[in-house]
Amino acid sequence: MSTYATGPADHLEPTSEPLSEHYIEAQTSLVERALRTLKSGDAFAVLDTNGDCGSVPDSPEGVFFQDTRYLSRFDMRIDGKRPLLLGSAIQDDNAALTVDLTNPDIRPGEETALPRDIIAINRTKFLWQGTLYERIGLRNYDLQSRTFRLEFRFDADFRDLFEVRGMQRAQRGTTSVEVQSPDRVLFRYEGIDGVARQSELRFEPWPTRLTANRVYYEIRLEPNERRSVLITVACREGASSTTVDSEEQNFLKGFRDTRRALRATTREMAKVETSNQLFNEVLARSASDMYMLVTPTEHGLYPYAGIPWYSTVFGRDGIITAMMMLWADPHIAKGVLRYLAATQATDIDPAADAQPGKILHERRLGEMAQLGEVPFKRYYGTVDATPLFIMLAGQYFERTGDRETIEAIWPNIEAALQWCDEYGDRDGDGFVEYHRETEKGLANQGWKDSHDSIFHTDGCGAEGPIALCEVQAYVFAAKQAAAVLAYVLEKPDLGDRLAKEADVLRENFDAAFWCEDIGTYALALDGAKRPCRVRTSNAGHALFAGIAAPERARRVTATLMSPDSFSGWGIRTVARGEARYNPMSYHNGSIWPHDNAMIALGMARYGLKEEAAEICQALFEVATYQELRRLPELFCGFTRRRHRGPTAYPVACSPQAWAAATPFATLAACLGLNLDWDDNSVRLSDPILPDFLHDVEVRKLRIGRSKLHLRIHRHDQDVTLNVLGRIGNARVLLSKW
Repeated sequence: MSTYATGPADHLEPTSEPLSEHYIEAQTSLVERALRTLKSGDAFAVLDTNGDCGSVPDSPEGVFFQDTRYLSRFDMRIDGKRPLLLGSAIQDDNAALTVDLTNPDIRPGEETALPRDIIAINRTKFLWQGTLYERIGLRNYDLQSRTFRLEFRFDADFRDLFEVRGMQRAQRGTTSVEVQSPDRVLFRYEGIDGVARQSELRFEPWPTRLTANRVYYEIRLEPNERRSVLITVACREGASSTTVDSEEQNFLKGFRDTRRALRATTREMAKVETSNQLFNEVLARSASDMYMLVTPTEHGLYPYAGIPWYSTVFGRDGIITAMMMLWADPHIAKGVLRYLAATQATDIDPAADAQPGKILHERRLGEMAQLGEVPFKRYYGTVDATPLFIMLAGQYFERTGDRETIEAIWPNIEAALQWCDEYGDRDGDGFVEYHRETEKGLANQGWKDSHDSIFHTDGCGAEGPIALCEVQAYVFAAKQAAAVLAYVLEKPDLGDRLAKEADVLRENFDAAFWCEDIGTYALALDGAKRPCRVRTSNAGHALFAGIAAPERARRVTATLMSPDSFSGWGIRTVARGEARYNPMSYHNGSIWPHDNAMIALGMARYGLKEEAAEICQALFEVATYQELRRLPELFCGFTRRRHRGPTAYPVACSPQAWAAATPFATLAACLGLNLDWDDNSVRLSDPILPDFLHDVEVRKLRIGRSKLHLRIHRHDQDVTLNVLGRIGNARVLLSKW
């Protein structure tokens, strides 16, 4: 997903090579203790289980807005002590965090002692329109009145997200803080970029005492008395934003609007329910995570990549997420296509790795990006987003028949095709390669963009320009998709040319990339056209894109499902035994759910359903070991052992968009699900259900003007399909592969 050459895993790998200047330092592990995440628009919060942030140094906790941390500390004390945690949970729809606490023993033995478990404390926190809202409910369960002090400590460091990730800056702006009224504190940061950023904290009712970094309430509660404290933290950019109006400060209104917005976003999504309650929980959490990460933009919905490091637009991540969710909700794909078309590069800009027609890799809004301290304000250093964009356009049209959108972005599709042929293939050998334009850019520009992820069998790093295995597969599928769209738009000559180019690429790819000795495709070709003869998961993407001949697909699948590649929890990025194999690395032996989902879809494409079902089952079992049943960005590639769950990766994003999409993709792979607008049909090709599923019901599945309710049931090794409801005239077909 993201700027993975800046990836968190690099620090784990024993290597003498210099680390990427953008990599994520890991002073603390994100899995040392449970964290809670909230997101709304361009704001997100990372909190501990108590609902606090900033109690652990060098952590990514805090409230962030547009790639800047606007609240770096906020913790609650009762008579100077941390409350006792009773329970902490993100609500099922991710709308809010609710935390139940109680008082610890305070001054035991004294006359004014407060025995533990007397005061119930309930915290509800949510984000809405750049503001963090909190309501703290207090209740005295004792038979006598109780007096205590409620205290909050807070701070705002206005660190750029890249600083939080470990980068050092030569110069920063100036931070100030002012108590503006008995109920309001304003933190202000005057950035070097000339932008004023402000965090405004408000407290209701008026506190007993308010200072620049603390607020105190002297509370007296009669028996069974309840009381509430309301707090808002408003994140604002620009000098004019100095107050929070009463509408924004209304907790109940904000909470209602948050829930309504989430419901509106998910309204068109197909609903899935199965015979396995745990899998239902996995699907429900995945859907909630997906629509929390999906962000409204002026061009439509866009799934931000992940929290905490990548809560912004990433081209590759958004496209792949949209592909995996396409059957359930094509609106995500529409927003992704329109956004990426609007931000497509039109000029040559070496600092941004941009050339005309290239699709965006990453967009950042923070101070360091605006000043050019990092190249990611609008960064195009990815080699695969451009062909993937064309692939998604073809898949979206097949799914929806939305000619209006395709016509609107057709110039962008043509520009992307031209980029593949010209800037992507500068040596004219028919393969698309990458080579960064400046030393500030990413050294590797495929989805495995760690600095050491592309190497030869002896472990030596490949020298560029580099032609990745999966990128050639994407270009093949992109030209096939563009050919179909050209015919639809009555451009038959262009369609014929693109179809022929795809056929030629298929032949050349097989000749250059197939490695008989390792039973799979080479990871890449280096600048001297030497194949990197390494067993990796990249080859599985050749199945996903359909470039592999059937006999090659079976061999690749056998290699991927061998014990060296398949750990029992999923397929490793690099097979055990390869020179740089490290199960704790970011890209050289770890396991990524989205990678496995794409491979499973590829296997299903070639009729290899049992293998696809095995991947689906493994990832489901991974999710059952995760808090909230949430698949992480990645996890370690250690071999599965009895009575033990998978090993976490220390700084994996969670939630992550394409990880959230994974259960929907693996289920579609098992079902052989294909929705064809032109044929007005939903087809299940040789469906199979993994062992943990007996029944699957899909409701509100839309195709054209029809809406379907389907039930798939397993009888031993056979599967039956029933149409339980149908509005419209769409056909439902069950076929053998």
